[in-house]
Amino acid sequence: MGRGKLIVFEGVDGTGKSTQIGLLKQYLEEQGKEVVTSFEPTHGEWGRRVRAAAASGQRLEVQKEVEYLLRDRREHVQKVILPALTEGKWVLLDRYYPSMMAYQGATGEDVEEIRRRNEAFAPAPDMAIWLDIPVQEALRRVQNRGREKDAFEQANFLEAVARIYATMDTPWWRRIPAVGEVMETQTLIRREMITCL
Repeated sequence: MGRGKLIVFEGVDGTGKSTQIGLLKQYLEEQGKEVVTSFEPTHGEWGRRVRAAAASGQRLEVQKEVEYLLRDRREHVQKVILPALTEGKWVLLDRYYPSMMAYQGATGEDVEEIRRRNEAFAPAPDMAIWLDIPVQEALRRVQNRGREKDAFEQANFLEAVARIYATMDTPWWRRIPAVGEVMETQTLIRREMITCL
């Protein structure tokens, strides 16, 4: 049994990451793959602190946010991601360290330093799928869900996040336009998966 695959979904809230992960999981299981889905920040101690601060409308001070996210990811890698990959499973993640590069980078942190700190312990994805839609469309979708925007969901900030996503350039980075119908987007994702299967 070989090592599993790590597939990461990125993008601002409202791009449909959860929906697309669910559809891809179903597709991969039909291909006979064992699939684990997860997300970051997790519901562990450090991830909960970041989520609670954002939900309150008051983000943590950025250096504290970075440290909490790194601790959260380190636990996630050790307890969930690496064990699943070692067992040959496919891991589908809703956010990973490219989110940290984009979101904390948009706050002024050094994007490459964030990458270096993460790659010191976190395995690089086999593929990262950036679901790209205009920020105003993403915010409209979030609003239609009927929940309050959190501290990260401000148009100017998300435009800065999207600009950083647009500059990411690694062999495993894929931009998928996600403004179409759900299954149109899923078809584009599955087409990219062919290189991994």
